[in-house]
Amino acid sequence: MKYGEKEIKEFDVEKDLEIWPNRHQKNYLIKITLPEFACLCPRSGYPDFATIYLEYTPDKFVVELKAIKLYINSFLIRHISHEDSINEIYDVLSEKLKPKWLKITADFNPRGNVHTIIEIDSDKIKRC
Repeated sequence: MKYGEKEIKEFDVEKDLEIWPNRHQKNYLIKITLPEFACLCPRSGYPDFATIYLEYTPDKFVVELKAIKLYINSFLIRHISHEDSINEIYDVLSEKLKPKWLKITADFNPRGNVHTIIEIDSDKIKRC
């Protein structure tokens, strides 16, 4: 097994998703694009691909970029639905970072003539 495969296979979100202190008190927006998201369909095992757009206004913490990359890559070998994968990512980042605002948009590539976009916005959740 090559070192990258080993890192992905052994990634543990509880201990490996590194967060750093946010040294700035002002509100600012962090935008991260993750264009190579992949997971496996829980029914067929076929791969699903998406671009994930992550936006957040940090409070006390920011996510380390290599850590978010490894976390996202850990889905490569998981059988998980579109909805479950994006909800998990949102929940993990929301819990670990406790940002002032968080939005995740996942734009899944069409498969079988179906194009799916999933968006979770902390402002919209609070209003529900």
